[in-house]
Amino acid sequence: MQLSSKYDFIFAGAGCAALSIIMRMIRSNKFTDKKILLIEKEQKNKNDRTWCFWEKENGFFEDIVYKKWDKLSFLSDEFSDTMDISPYEYKMIKGIDFYNYCFSEIAKYPNIETLYGKINSISFEKDQATIQIDDRDYVFKGAMIFNSLFYEGINKPSGNTIDLLQHFKGWIIETANPVFNPNRATFMDFRVDQKRGTTFAYVLPFSETKALVEYTLFTKNILEDEEYKSELKNYLANFLKIDDYKIIEEEFGVILMTTRKFDLFRGEAYNIGSAGGQTKASSGYTFQFIQKQAEAVIHCLQEKEDLVETIASYRFNFYDKVLLDVLENNRVSGDKVFISLFKKNKPQQVLKFLDNESSLTEELKIISSLPTWPFLKAALKQL
Repeated sequence: MQLSSKYDFIFAGAGCAALSIIMRMIRSNKFTDKKILLIEKEQKNKNDRTWCFWEKENGFFEDIVYKKWDKLSFLSDEFSDTMDISPYEYKMIKGIDFYNYCFSEIAKYPNIETLYGKINSISFEKDQATIQIDDRDYVFKGAMIFNSLFYEGINKPSGNTIDLLQHFKGWIIETANPVFNPNRATFMDFRVDQKRGTTFAYVLPFSETKALVEYTLFTKNILEDEEYKSELKNYLANFLKIDDYKIIEEEFGVILMTTRKFDLFRGEAYNIGSAGGQTKASSGYTFQFIQKQAEAVIHCLQEKEDLVETIASYRFNFYDKVLLDVLENNRVSGDKVFISLFKKNKPQQVLKFLDNESSLTEELKIISSLPTWPFLKAALKQL
């Protein structure tokens, strides 16, 4: 591919964060005179992930929401409830729908180019950036670079860093008989064995006979593939009482839940998405935080303002660190934490808190519903 001699914006990585910003550039109609380069390892032609999130109104990507629910079930041996979360809706977007939607729109604009190749490194010297793609160095001058990749020198752990992994395997299954309620999703089911650490299943029904069933853990290490499969089979048989089904699709993912410090601007590049701190450390939810960051970036670019720090405030970062400390040191089991949250608070308040949109007064109420001594010890350590 013959590259242009000059670009205004370069996006290293074509994931959710980059595409969310570019789509807003397109919708604004104020960047048609700007040259944009998007670099990605390979074409996005696989359904490699599923994004779930909640919001009150129609969002920017409402057109490709695959399914949504306003009733969620929380299940455990100690406390269970089916919660009406309105005015929130719990929404799901399939990765392949997102990629197809974005790239079909990008293809209409000749000022946006896509280069496929693996980015090995990004380095800066004076007013130019050198990006090594495959085995070739490309030099760019004067471009604003947005990075969504974890490359050498970014986000290194410090001595007191807490790293947990949220890892999960899911099956989209189709059953022989109608068994699901498509109007209600299982948000968290903690009835599964907690021997490995914080572990839960969730079920997102698309119809009476089709659903995504996921097995999820918050632990230090991932499992062998057969262990996930065994636990999924066990959950389907013993909890959902389903034995006649076929697996249509599989997905597997690992999300870093960490206390590492993320900077919006480092090494002359603006870090976005997970590389820019948009994965919530205590829950792993990312999609809505990326959308908030994308809105902030577009606002600053349009108003010719300096890009602002769109990472969570110190207050919410502190809450996340405390919870990760509790989980890592097993001060109290993870299922007990979430049971306390949903048993003693309205679901809308919990979702608002997890979205980093609650007030200090609301947060104090939620914090007071959690086990006091384990969280106090963790808070004092983090302070």
